[in-house]
Amino acid sequence: MQSLTCWVVSDGKPGMENQCLGLAESLGLTPVVKRVRLRSPWRELSPYLRIGNRFAAGPQGDPIEPPWPDLLIATGRQSIAPSLTARKRSGGRTFTVQIQDPQISPRHFDLVVVPRHDKLRGANVMTTRGALHRVTPEILRDAAARHAPRLAHLPSPRIAVLIGGNNGVYRLTPTIMGDVAERLAALTRSHGAGLMVTPSRRTGADNEAILRARLAGLPAEVWDGTGENPYFAYLGLADAVVVTCDSVSMTSEACSTGKPVYVIELDGGSPKFRAFHDGLYRDGITRPFDGSLDHWSYPVLDDTRQVADEVRRRLEARRTAIRGGARG
Repeated sequence: MQSLTCWVVSDGKPGMENQCLGLAESLGLTPVVKRVRLRSPWRELSPYLRIGNRFAAGPQGDPIEPPWPDLLIATGRQSIAPSLTARKRSGGRTFTVQIQDPQISPRHFDLVVVPRHDKLRGANVMTTRGALHRVTPEILRDAAARHAPRLAHLPSPRIAVLIGGNNGVYRLTPTIMGDVAERLAALTRSHGAGLMVTPSRRTGADNEAILRARLAGLPAEVWDGTGENPYFAYLGLADAVVVTCDSVSMTSEACSTGKPVYVIELDGGSPKFRAFHDGLYRDGITRPFDGSLDHWSYPVLDDTRQVADEVRRRLEARRTAIRGGARG
C-alpha cells in the first residue's frame, strides 16, 4: 500500500478531515491533503449538479487536476464534485472512498462509508458504529509517556474528561455544567480520583469558569489551552473516560481505548445522535454519566482499521481483475 498515491479531499473542517486522514494513515499512506472551495453554482447545488464537475473547484481552494491519485478519500458536500471528477477523468483508475452519506447514489463511488444509524445501504456501502479517526494505541502510548511525569501527582483512578459544548443540535447550559462539575468533584472525594479535563472552544468561557471554580483545590488538571494539547495523553493515562454527547468523533475516540466510557447528556439532540448513543448503550460500550465509577470491558471500537481492511480487499480485488483481463 505504501506505493499508492492518495488524496484526502474535504472542506477543511478538522472533524471531517481527520476521518479521512485516519483512514489514510491506517492504510500506511501519507496523503496529499486537498481543501476545496467550490465555485457557484456547484457550491450551492453539489452533489445534485453533476455536469461540468471538472470546473467546480474554485481558486480559493486546492486544485483538482492530474496526475490523478490511486486512492481518493473524501468527505463532506463540497468534496463530491472533486471526487466524481477524479474518478471520471482518471478513467476509473482512481479508487474513490466517500465518508458519510453523499446524498446521491453510492454507485458513483467505489466505496461509501456511513455510520450504522444512517439508512444508506448497498453493495459498496460499509457501515460503522462510530466515526473514523486518527487515534491509535501507539499515539496514545507516546503521548502518555511524554506527559506522565507532569501528571504523576494526580491520584488513581484517573479520569479523562472531554468537554465539548454547543453545536447545531446540543446545548451545554450552565446548569448542566455545574451539575457535571459537582459529580466530578464528588468522584475525587468518594473514589480518590484524579481528573484530567480538556474543554473545547465550544465549551464557552462561562461554562469553563464554572468548571474551574468547582474543581479548584481538587486533584484535577484543567487544560488552559497553552502548549501541546494533552488530549491524547489524557486518553492514554486514563482509567475511565467521561465525554459530552455532542461529538460523535470524541465519543468514538474514547471508545477506541477499551476503557469505560461515560457520556454526559446535554440539552437538545437529533434522531441521528440519539441513534448513535443508544446503539453504544445497547452494545454495552458506554453508559450515561450519573456520577458513579465502575469498570466494564467491551470489544474496542475499531472502525478505522476495519474500513482500511475493506479498502485493501477491494483494491486487491480490482488489481486481480485487471491482471486477469490483461492475460485474457
